[in-house]
Amino acid sequence: MTQNSEGPTIAPLTVLAVDDERPALDELAYLLRAQDAVGDILTASDATTALRVIKDRLGRSAAIDAVFLDINMPGLDGLELAGVLAAFADPPAVVFVTAHDDRAVAAFDLGAVDYLLKPLREERLAESVRRIVALKQQHERRAGAGRPEPDADEVIPVELGGVTTLVPRSAVAWVEADGDYARLHTATGSHLVRIPISALESRWEQAGFLRVHRSYLVSLPLVTGIRSVGNGTVVCLRAVGDGPAVELPVSRRHTRELKDRLVRAPRQSWTGR
Repeated sequence: MTQNSEGPTIAPLTVLAVDDERPALDELAYLLRAQDAVGDILTASDATTALRVIKDRLGRSAAIDAVFLDINMPGLDGLELAGVLAAFADPPAVVFVTAHDDRAVAAFDLGAVDYLLKPLREERLAESVRRIVALKQQHERRAGAGRPEPDADEVIPVELGGVTTLVPRSAVAWVEADGDYARLHTATGSHLVRIPISALESRWEQAGFLRVHRSYLVSLPLVTGIRSVGNGTVVCLRAVGDGPAVELPVSRRHTRELKDRLVRAPRQSWTGR
């Protein structure tokens, strides 16, 4: 059984590793086997076989908890398989394991738990397993309580100079659009990620983030006020860490929704001028 300080004991994970290259598949299975939280490890050399394994397990009420899969495979590729799994009533967690860093946007749009780059590093794989355990604990708490529960704090991996930084959603004060990228602003600085701001808007709405402008997404708990500036409106965010307080423009079409959301938040302090 697996337990951490923030959740109940759960059974070891059953995972499926999918890669069309045998050495890569063997390495992935080896690294997964070293994780204490992982129990049964199944393997498949292509996405079609993987789908057949998953459906067979579901038919025997022995669902797979997570699928670690490559993207570029002959026939049905990893992204296509993830799209099929996303339509399941209770889909397994999906972690992409790939040598290509240019498919992350599509991967996270499909609800991927993580996106790992080859060659695999054990510490990054361990972080993916911890996320899957947290999600499983959350699912079991939700099922036991019989009521919905907010998502666990999402973590965004940021690659910079070959070093991966894990940025939790709760550390983000505001997000700035940068073309097809998004820049996450935190107390420790800003981080550019290959995720469009529209994807973060939909994923983080229930966690208290609101789009206030085509270029900005803000954390509502950090809002201290809104005020008029000339013919426009700005939203004021309190300082986080050693950083300064921030004022960001609010587009006209987002102003009413921002005011409504702040009024509905019982402990949210704000001032309209």
